[in-house]
Amino acid sequence: MSRPLTTPEAPQRIEVPRLGEPHVDSPLACGAFLDETLTYLCLDKHQASDLESPQFLAFESAGPRRKLYFDPGKTKCAIVTCGGLCPGLNDVIRAIVLEAHYAYGAPSVLGIRYGLEGFIPAYRHSVMELTPQVVEHIHQFGGTVLGSSRGPQDFSAIVDALERMNVSILFVIGGDGSMKAAQAINAEITRRNIRIAVVGIPKTIDNDINFVPQSFGFDTAVGKATEAISSAHVEATGSFNGVGIVKLMGRESGFIAAQAALALRDVNFVLVPEAPFELDGPQGLLAALKRRLQERGHAVILAAEGAGQHLLQSSGEHDASGNLLLGDIGEFLRKRITAYLKDEGIRFSIKYIDPSYLIRSVPANANDRVYCGFLGQYAVHAAMAGRTGMVVSKIMDRYVHVPLDLVTRKRRTMNVRSGLWRSVLESTGQWGIAGMYPSDTPNP
Repeated sequence: MSRPLTTPEAPQRIEVPRLGEPHVDSPLACGAFLDETLTYLCLDKHQASDLESPQFLAFESAGPRRKLYFDPGKTKCAIVTCGGLCPGLNDVIRAIVLEAHYAYGAPSVLGIRYGLEGFIPAYRHSVMELTPQVVEHIHQFGGTVLGSSRGPQDFSAIVDALERMNVSILFVIGGDGSMKAAQAINAEITRRNIRIAVVGIPKTIDNDINFVPQSFGFDTAVGKATEAISSAHVEATGSFNGVGIVKLMGRESGFIAAQAALALRDVNFVLVPEAPFELDGPQGLLAALKRRLQERGHAVILAAEGAGQHLLQSSGEHDASGNLLLGDIGEFLRKRITAYLKDEGIRFSIKYIDPSYLIRSVPANANDRVYCGFLGQYAVHAAMAGRTGMVVSKIMDRYVHVPLDLVTRKRRTMNVRSGLWRSVLESTGQWGIAGMYPSDTPNP
């Protein structure tokens, strides 16, 4: 999506698909209708990885509309959660159900069980009726009350199921792969020329969805990750030449590792996919670790799961979502550090902590709960007004509509020339390790 630099006098408008002209009066009594309100934002690589230069863009503002496309009292909705677990899933489900029921008077909200499998008759998953009573307390628990699954399903069969159930609005809660699935479902709906809205709510702990600067659950995950880092630091300082290794989520993006490291500043080395570091040699991680142990007697290493894959042999295999299976960077580091320090004749103690499933399965914290509530409400507003093929995103504290083709174009990654990564390097002092900073930019 590389475009010439635009100016405030000529912003590029980001259009969102519509099912048709809205003619139904909204039942909302709030009076704060947005209608055709636009939000003007100047974005760069910090918000969207495929923006090569700053772009001045006009997004459709999220919020209630005066006129609706669907008659709320006759509109059946469905919710599906896909992919891995993430703090806040139940909060989004609850927000959608409560908004659809109390604000719009929708007669039914169906919960599709176990991800996209729930649409396919062969799996024989029952449909769950979601009422305000059913979702009353689900935000107090982690995971998703609907269950989830990975992997694609027959999109034609999914649309067949939507038609059989007489669903008018489908809410898809999931990550990059789920948003691509939502896009394919919407394309099949468009091909059939039927009137079903598809609205996505982006979800990923990795924080790697394009045009979504921070996904829900990320704040909770960072907080939980700091507990593991704190434990690793205690273990490391509790023994002579103690080394604590913590592996966090982050297949292609190191946001959670960077943020968690800055939250405590007890981490000495942060390894992320965006910075292919050297392991051996005088400017390698191992030599830097040796110097750290000689000077301070302990060290904490934090690694995103996608870090250091250039050092590992790929199996070539893929998971159910089509992602290449990663090598275990944590176990790799544990073995290589052990062998290196033994060869150097250095006494040490090493502890490896992988808290991934503990982090992603916890309930959302207060900040994420507020965020999830907004996302659920705005998703319902958009769908009732006939918007489709889009997601709700919070960009620079403004909630906007973003078409699915933008959020699925490329995974968002951390800019290693950004202030975030520079702050990590300053906090850890790991500037000297080769590969930690772009070679074409001089280190401070």
